[in-house]
Amino acid sequence: MSAVPATDLHDALAAIVGVQHVSTDDESRERLSFDAVTAHRLGGRSELAGARVEAVARPATTEEVAAVVVFASERGIPVVPYGGGTGVMGAVVPVRGGIALDLRRMDDILEVSREDRMARVQPGVYLADLDAVARDHGMMLGHDPWSVPIATVGGAISTDSVGYRASRYGSMGQQVRALEVVLGSGEVVRTRPIQRQSSGPMLKGLFAGAEGTMGVITEATIDLRSLPEAREFASVGFDTFEQGYPVVARLFDIGLVPALIDLTEEPATPENAAPCILYLGFEGYREQVEAQRTRAMAEALAAGGRDLGPGPTREYWETRHAVAERWRDHTRPLRPTERWKEQRWRYADYLHVAMPVSRVLAYKRSCEEIAARHGLDIRESAVWTHPELFSVFVRVPAPPPLPTGEDRGEGAAAALRQAVDAMLEEALRLGGGVEYCHGLGVKLGGWAEREWGDALLLARRLKRAVDPDGILNPGKLGL
Repeated sequence: MSAVPATDLHDALAAIVGVQHVSTDDESRERLSFDAVTAHRLGGRSELAGARVEAVARPATTEEVAAVVVFASERGIPVVPYGGGTGVMGAVVPVRGGIALDLRRMDDILEVSREDRMARVQPGVYLADLDAVARDHGMMLGHDPWSVPIATVGGAISTDSVGYRASRYGSMGQQVRALEVVLGSGEVVRTRPIQRQSSGPMLKGLFAGAEGTMGVITEATIDLRSLPEAREFASVGFDTFEQGYPVVARLFDIGLVPALIDLTEEPATPENAAPCILYLGFEGYREQVEAQRTRAMAEALAAGGRDLGPGPTREYWETRHAVAERWRDHTRPLRPTERWKEQRWRYADYLHVAMPVSRVLAYKRSCEEIAARHGLDIRESAVWTHPELFSVFVRVPAPPPLPTGEDRGEGAAAALRQAVDAMLEEALRLGGGVEYCHGLGVKLGGWAEREWGDALLLARRLKRAVDPDGILNPGKLGL
């Protein structure tokens, strides 16, 4: 917490961004202290459910951002950049209080170039809005996560998030051509918006996935893609994940990378077309799409897969943003503490780990064994966008019913936490990483040192160089 009296803090911020763009009321402070994380997903940091920023500032320009950061740096006040608030790991939770820097007023699309296949935007632009403008120019945004309707460009870069088309276009960070960033000193740094340079480290990469700890992104130049001439879907059923997984690896081996690829195994239900389905989507010029679909299906059917037709994948594609739309319309209007009354995430969790191809199936078996030891169910196992990226959804079973009484909830939640920790330990033991999709936030922040190893020493030195007073989102990423 800062030593600046609340009134003085409000007045100082108002002098920078305007009094109407500063909030210190309880509801604003609560809302800007959390993203979509729930209290049950704070891991071992349950005390952070009570964390609050002391003030919210909403700048409109890079100059205002820099002025807020200078003010905060001089007084040792933490600054937490805030985008769309859609993260699920608690990356914006104010571990040490401070100022929430709400960047959603910075929502201008400054330039779109069809010829150069790029857009220059402010960080508060929603992904859906950027994609819509790109389509007016015959292009599209290659980054396509579930959160497109509700996530901002700056937030997506700061967590280096992965979307449905990441197999073809990479993560959000990989689609950034250049950045303008305010460092912890208030200095403004701009990287050059060219496709490639071979001199020195790629500085734009310092800020992708950094969760606002290395700088505040105030402008981004993003690669755009031409709208595809054709798009086709295919779906293949397998009896098990183990039967389908070699097909995914094989496609990547031969250089056949679909725009959409997802192999998902779920418990059998009357609605399931197969226990395990390989969802495939192909985009590009017409001859390429046809060739990819034909060869991919040949590989899948030769491995014993069953052609389920395009229907399952078409439905998957058309509903991929539905969760975000529901969250926007029904969940986001609630204050965080109101959202947390829903208990579902007390009894379920999901992991997204990066894993060498040679160890994915062994890791899946380990997860199943760990879940069984703790009396849990694996609801879903999947690889998404790349064969190295494995996801597992684990939950407390129901039925059978658990014991009644107060211990029911505590015992079940404790078993889930222990199982998740064991699965993360196993991922590291097998040479993997603990999260490939959403960042670490506070939920997995305690694993940073284990995952980074001695490379964390370099990361901490870089942090001191760009944020000498340690005010930018402190307490995150082991920095």
